[in-house]
Amino acid sequence: MSLEITMPRVGTNMEEATILRWIKVVGDRFAQGEPLYEIETDKVTYEVEAPANGQLLEIRVPEGENAQVGQVVALYSE
Repeated sequence: MSLEITMPRVGTNMEEATILRWIKVVGDRFAQGEPLYEIETDKVTYEVEAPANGQLLEIRVPEGENAQVGQVVALYSE
């Protein structure tokens, strides 16, 4: 079963952010709290951490593209 990774809200007025870089690639395993990807808003650059232990299955929003807060950016399995 796949689980969703969504774009977090890292600022009170944030509505979207650009994915600057995927730190993990499809197939990589990760631990909860490990950085998965880096985003940029109009005010800050931020590393988004893994919500749980798992393996990255699919990247839905590639580097350089914007994603809305709450949008699914990737899928993972436990």
